[in-house]
Amino acid sequence: MLHVRVIVPARRTEELLGLLRESVGVTHLVVLSGAAREPAGDLVECEVAREAADELLDRLQGFRLGEDGGITAGHLDLTLSQPAERAAREAPGDAADAVVWQELSDASNEDSTLTVTYLAFLALATMIAACGVMLDNAILVVGAMAIGPEFGPLAGISTALVRSAPRLAARSLLALVVGFLVAIAVTVLFSLLMDHWSLFSRARLDGKRPNTGFVYAPDALSFVVAVLAGIAGTLSLTSSKSGLLVGVAISVTTVPAAANAAVALSYGEFGQMRGSLEQLGLNLSGIVLAGTLTLLAQRLLWSELRERTGGGGRRRV
Repeated sequence: MLHVRVIVPARRTEELLGLLRESVGVTHLVVLSGAAREPAGDLVECEVAREAADELLDRLQGFRLGEDGGITAGHLDLTLSQPAERAAREAPGDAADAVVWQELSDASNEDSTLTVTYLAFLALATMIAACGVMLDNAILVVGAMAIGPEFGPLAGISTALVRSAPRLAARSLLALVVGFLVAIAVTVLFSLLMDHWSLFSRARLDGKRPNTGFVYAPDALSFVVAVLAGIAGTLSLTSSKSGLLVGVAISVTTVPAAANAAVALSYGEFGQMRGSLEQLGLNLSGIVLAGTLTLLAQRLLWSELRERTGGGGRRRV
């Protein structure tokens, strides 16, 4: 269930209550007259089944409260209520499969913003991966892949393509491109420093690396894995099972490929650098493609489900 709070001017409260009463999956309706102070108005609260939340939030946005009111929503960890169970039964589909598009767009906006923290995590992940590829240590590579924050902008691009949001697409692409450029540049300097201290060497880079040699040898299987990971990552976001993103992160060779490209560049090994960048581009494009197609499929399936259940967004009278 989602808890929804709406601040509404007193003159429009009854209109809002009518909208909520006829919406499927809504229960625990509460009105606190005059409770809101900034902006001033009535406070209306309710719970809505997750599978009906997207439809309700769309209708609330159409209510146009942006200037003299506001809408907030958040997840409830526990609800013990027969009315809530009844509301969930009324809503079409299953909560685990539901997509709350407003929530996804908001999360994508936040995760796709180019910040110092984002750059720091990506640079640190790439440097750790550089140590992993140089030592041919799979544990370090996996650790670096788990730290990398690049799935946020990738999901942002997919969301922007499906929802026709050019600003989100531009922000996500900027974060992705600038992030990897900065991470590679920092890792080149890191590699030169490690070489100066005799911790990295060209012999290590050019030697046999059975555990990490794949990061600069792209093939069709790499793209297949990226597509599968993109599907899994998108499903974990839309179903609110964000903990699964760690598993997604360590299944795709993005950060290690960038790290190998940086180390190879520091030694002038342009062949390895080219292969690493090809691997990076292949995996990034595979994730975006899979994420976009997954979101399109989910939107189509939910549209068909609502049509079969008589619209889904309103109670039948």
